[in-house]
Amino acid sequence: MGLVFEELIRRFAESSNDTAGEHFTPRDIVRLTTSLVFMEDDDALTKPGIIRTIYDPTAGTGGFLSSGMEYVHELNPEAVMRAYGQELNPESYAICKADMLIKGQEVGNIKLGNTLSNDQLYADKFDYMLSNPPFGVDWKKIEQEINDEHSHKGFDGRFGAGLPRVSDGSLLFLLHLISKLRDAKDGGARIGIILNGSPLFTGGAGSGESEIRRYILEADLLEAIVALPTDMFYNTGISTYVWVLSNKKAKARKGLVQLINGVNLCGKMRKSLGSKRNVMDENDIAIITQCFGNFEGVDARELDKPAEQKSNRGRQSANPKTEAAKTFAAKIFKTHEFGYRRITIERPLRMSYQFSDERIASLRFESGALNAVMQWAYAEYAGLATTADGAIWTDAEACAHYGDLSSHQDAIRRYIKLHFADLKEKHVKDLLDRDTWRNQLAILRKARQLQAAIGSAQFDDMNAFDDALALAAKKQGISLDAKDKKAIEAAVSWKNPEAQKVIKKIHKTKADAIYGLFAGEGDYAGKVVEYKADGDLRDAENVALDPSKTVNAINEAYFKKEVQPHVPDAWIDASKKDEKDQQIGIVGYEIPFNRHFYQYQPPRDLAEIDADLDAVSAEIMKLLQEVHS
Repeated sequence: MGLVFEELIRRFAESSNDTAGEHFTPRDIVRLTTSLVFMEDDDALTKPGIIRTIYDPTAGTGGFLSSGMEYVHELNPEAVMRAYGQELNPESYAICKADMLIKGQEVGNIKLGNTLSNDQLYADKFDYMLSNPPFGVDWKKIEQEINDEHSHKGFDGRFGAGLPRVSDGSLLFLLHLISKLRDAKDGGARIGIILNGSPLFTGGAGSGESEIRRYILEADLLEAIVALPTDMFYNTGISTYVWVLSNKKAKARKGLVQLINGVNLCGKMRKSLGSKRNVMDENDIAIITQCFGNFEGVDARELDKPAEQKSNRGRQSANPKTEAAKTFAAKIFKTHEFGYRRITIERPLRMSYQFSDERIASLRFESGALNAVMQWAYAEYAGLATTADGAIWTDAEACAHYGDLSSHQDAIRRYIKLHFADLKEKHVKDLLDRDTWRNQLAILRKARQLQAAIGSAQFDDMNAFDDALALAAKKQGISLDAKDKKAIEAAVSWKNPEAQKVIKKIHKTKADAIYGLFAGEGDYAGKVVEYKADGDLRDAENVALDPSKTVNAINEAYFKKEVQPHVPDAWIDASKKDEKDQQIGIVGYEIPFNRHFYQYQPPRDLAEIDADLDAVSAEIMKLLQEVHS
């Protein structure tokens, strides 16, 4: 009866096509995943009366649970399987519960609710876990609960490793499953989960996704990842992957991860079901499971003879191009090979300064969000020297009404609404505030006084400019606070790669150019100087991990080979350290699956393309002649 009911569920799901993926995983994918997860448990597959638990946190209609039990019972009819699950969708939950009832399972083990925010089996651990969580679904609605568990419980909860971005909760389900692994000393557990490509590589070093991958790989939980063909699911055609994890890895698998590229192991369906156009048969599944079971690397091998591409309307190309061969391959990597350390590379700031009339004039307006609208208002209202009756003063800056826009504020607000709609109310009020204009005017007048003392000469050394500025301010009797000085320097300066490097600090220590402590030059000869970094030139380099060497040795060797020859004045920012190991550089992990299996396809020879064009042109001319004859 259980099998009959499951068949009815499958047909109901497939008839839904677009919505089938919400509650039913295609049978071929279920079969592959269960085979990978159960194949290494000799006791469960052979020992009579053995008891095993199976769990699906996204149970849907129970397809994974049913298939897992079916797989074990095919090989060991006397094994006792106990199913557990939780499902968010009430309809799918009801169907799953009915299916488990017919199969003789304890229906109280199937729960209704959100697994991530309300785990109703929080105290349970399991032997086997299978899941096909929704792809790319955000968890905004339960963000508070997840954040609270992460921050308050840490690794005592489920999400201690980190949190992915809110737009995709797939990795939260993976962390949830890991928290359910039966302890290794009690026999351990295994996980099979289907994910899209995002969890493989989304997120740079230090991000939530990277930290989750780091936790999984450094804990040596990942056994294998299998790339599936596209167009395998009812409601999406995207690339998908089966992750196999375990906390009881065989000795041969310790510290290693197997990547299996099965993207070509499929055949076309006679009739598409929604987005599902491809299907894996028993032979396709056997190729993957055999490769996984043997734990072997497989060089790319052709699955069938590549076909020749024909031109449109069935014409044979003059030089037919052969399609890329469909291949199967597998590779084995050490876990640390997916890791890297992101080091921050800095370069010195180089600035030039000049008190030109044009640069000084910009001080009339604030440099931030108000800059553009202040320029418009100044031009629109005659230099802000108009009186209430519209008369224009001859000396705008001397006018007592300078900056008073009270009689124009309605018109200004209308203009802002049309042309500066993103401007916040706070900024609008600042614009209409007379003090805003007069404060900027005061800074402008100070800059003019400094110009009179310094002149319009260009300075390419910031330290020399600072000395000249201080001397001019003293000579003119000008008091420059930090804000005024910053505004004036910003107005009269620009970055110039030909200028002198800006010195930040002088150190009483040995020079170490790799980490930004340079031997001084010119007036600073014999001293060790630290330069101010230019944020616009800041870069990052990803350095591969190598447990056999020290972090500093790896970073320095990479820097000397890949960075220093090209930018001799660069250095490593030693302050950017990994939060966990406190070493220079932030550790990141990614699994660039496609990069490892990429096969270069050279472009066609130009002569072949020309020959094809000539053949097509000749055929077109022949057809035209037939029409006109």
